[in-house]
Amino acid sequence: MPAFGQHRRRLARSLAVAGTGVAVVALPLIGATGASAATTEPTTTTAAAPATAYPDNLDGWIRESLDIMAQNGIPGSYDAIHRNIMRESSGNPYAINNWDSNAAKGTPSKGLLQIIDPTFEAYHVPGTAFDPYDPVANITASCNYAADRYGSIDNVFGAY
Repeated sequence: MPAFGQHRRRLARSLAVAGTGVAVVALPLIGATGASAATTEPTTTTAAAPATAYPDNLDGWIRESLDIMAQNGIPGSYDAIHRNIMRESSGNPYAINNWDSNAAKGTPSKGLLQIIDPTFEAYHVPGTAFDPYDPVANITASCNYAADRYGSIDNVFGAY
C-alpha cells in the first residue's frame, strides 16, 4: 500500500498545480516514478506581432495614413488632416466635385481630400491602393502633395 500512497500524493500535487493554470508542466508528474521523469524543458513560443488593425471609418483612415506617412517621411497631423477632410468632403470618401474649374477641364476632384487624378498619380505613395476613392490612398497622396507644395498638410487652411 505504500506505493498507492505515493501515487495519490503525486496525483494530488499534479491536480493542485493544474488548478493554478500550469497543466502542461503538471501532466508529466502523473505517471512519473522518479525525479528525473518529472523534469521537463520549459518551452516558449513567440507569436509574430499582429498587424495594426484600423477601424474602417474616418478615424481609422486618418490613423492608418499617418502611420504610412511616418514611414515615408511625409509630415502632417491628425487635426490638420481631419480639418481639411471636413472642409473638402465632409468625410465622404466618394465625394466628387463636378462643377469647379478642374471638372470643367475633365479632371474632377475626388475623395476625402478632393484630389484630381494627375495629382493623385504624381503623389501616390507605394503601399496604398492606386485608387483616388480609397480613403487611405487619397489621404496619403494628398498629404504628400501638400508637403511638397506647402511644407505640410498642417499649413493648408483652404482649397489647395
